[in-house]
Amino acid sequence: MANWIINGVFLNNNVTGIERFAIGMTKHLDSFTKKGELTLVLPPNAKKDTLVLRNIKIRQLPQTPFKPLKNLKLAIYMILHHCNCIDYTNHIPFFGENIVFLHDIYCKSHPQDFITKDDKKIMKSTCKMYERICKKAKIICTVSEYSKSQIMKYYGVSSEKILVIYDGADYMPQITADVSILKQYPQLKQKNFYFTLGSLSLRKNLKWIADHAELYPNEQFVISGTALKNVVPKELEKLQTLPNIILAGYLSDEQIKALYENCKAFVFPSYFEGFGLPPLEALQCGAQIIIAKASCLPEIYGDCAHYIDPNNPNVDLDALLSEPVLPPDALFKKYSLDNSAKKLYDLIKI
Repeated sequence: MANWIINGVFLNNNVTGIERFAIGMTKHLDSFTKKGELTLVLPPNAKKDTLVLRNIKIRQLPQTPFKPLKNLKLAIYMILHHCNCIDYTNHIPFFGENIVFLHDIYCKSHPQDFITKDDKKIMKSTCKMYERICKKAKIICTVSEYSKSQIMKYYGVSSEKILVIYDGADYMPQITADVSILKQYPQLKQKNFYFTLGSLSLRKNLKWIADHAELYPNEQFVISGTALKNVVPKELEKLQTLPNIILAGYLSDEQIKALYENCKAFVFPSYFEGFGLPPLEALQCGAQIIIAKASCLPEIYGDCAHYIDPNNPNVDLDALLSEPVLPPDALFKKYSLDNSAKKLYDLIKI
């Protein structure tokens, strides 16, 4: 077995879907790998006690005052220790035969979403990283067949080089709901509001929420999430003026679980996703889900979801929710971080 490390850069970032996936996968790998078989290499500023691991070693890269070396530290570590890298975060180290997770190629497939000069700069640099991953990675892992087909289409990568390893929400049952969030907003009563969650970026399609809430003023919506620095949708301004919208900002996992458990349904109108994790979390908490019939979402959720057209906000949600859907039990078996971690482990054992 080759000498493998995990790039721990995800512990330096705010926790979004990718970071949650990386944390969960690392924990599950730790539960069945042999002691010392893998090493988690942390950037200098990451907190070492964020993850408590029994079998995976933790090493932290040293601080360096010499700026040009900052982005090379992981590569230098890999050269010195003769190892290859697992990266969960849409990046690839400079050297090595690496396994890289490319969750989606949003910047490549939707360049029109990047409007300002800063937006376009980020889009171009991200697309360069996509291209580098597609050329240099030993194996590309992605989180849906939809994302795999997009990588093949835009970058000409062969099917054999791409492995689908699904996301999962196994952690939701271990989270204790914090119902105090409901007391913060007296207008929220059990099963009388719709909930949506995600970064407030264009692809999350807040336009659908804003337009629907305006058409149906008697329906209450709660939106959790923070705006990305450079991709803030103009609909955010409209949402701030609507009396039936609560912009709750960043919430803890415990608060989010309380909203999942008490909402009338979880609404996810996103027009582009690599996997789309929040609806799976909501299903784990017993919520019905209303999601866009777009990108990977029908592949992932099949007949367990109620579907909307992401371009048509004029929908009777009560009538939609009255339509039958299948129970999600089969999804929980299929989309499991434990299964995904074992699939990844089989790769590194070769």
